[in-house]
Amino acid sequence: MKEYILKTMDDGHVITVRDVQMVLLEMLKMIDKISKDYDIPYYLVGGSALGAIRHKGFIPWDDDADIAMMREDYEKFLKILPVALPEGYMFQCFDTHQEYTVTIPAMKIRKKHTYVKEANTLLANKCQDGDGLFIDVFIIDYVSERKVVDLIHRIGNDALMPLITICENLHMNPLGLKKLFVNHAKRYGEKAKGSPLIGYDLTWTFYSPFKPIVYPKSMIYPTRYVPFEDTMLPVPNKAEEYLKIEIGETYMQYPAEKDQQPKHIIDIKL
Repeated sequence: MKEYILKTMDDGHVITVRDVQMVLLEMLKMIDKISKDYDIPYYLVGGSALGAIRHKGFIPWDDDADIAMMREDYEKFLKILPVALPEGYMFQCFDTHQEYTVTIPAMKIRKKHTYVKEANTLLANKCQDGDGLFIDVFIIDYVSERKVVDLIHRIGNDALMPLITICENLHMNPLGLKKLFVNHAKRYGEKAKGSPLIGYDLTWTFYSPFKPIVYPKSMIYPTRYVPFEDTMLPVPNKAEEYLKIEIGETYMQYPAEKDQQPKHIIDIKL
């Protein structure tokens, strides 16, 4: 297996993507146990889901891990984490940290006594209590079947995102805008509740509002467990159809070799 080096220490010791993946794997196992103990469904998304299906584990050059859950499950997860999260871990989100960057995934679960600096400096961690290696938690919510209604709501949050980002990079904390951004997403999901369609909630504005990532809820639930490294982790029920929407029709094909590189981490300490 090719070795992807993230950092070379002064003594010649290296930290590789595989080293990071092994820590992330233990974190995923921990989250999976909490999910089962408290009956909170979740599933792998994005590159983590692709890795599960195409590689039966991590994509060899992938240096992060992503999971998602429905909003009602996320809110339950949020309530139990203070007691369920083992010693050595912490979590950050806007509900607990008003300085949290709301334009990134809804929550980061971090491993204490580690450090990671992300490549996207415009969305750097604003929370002062930890910069540890993390797993992203996305909120999935109901989406209106009426495309015009969906577009109008998405454009609203798409307009807020750069304003929030500019303020934060000017060392301001635009709490009013952030609350509007988060609450608008939540209200939209409540209005669309009962729709057969779900997708990333409106705080994730990194897809075109004209081509949002939306799929039938029946494509995701009930989730199913598949081999992932030395364990089993949940993916969408119809993972192959899901990946065609999220990644593309050619999701089983490897990208060009020049694109087979880690892209999230620029500094790391394990």
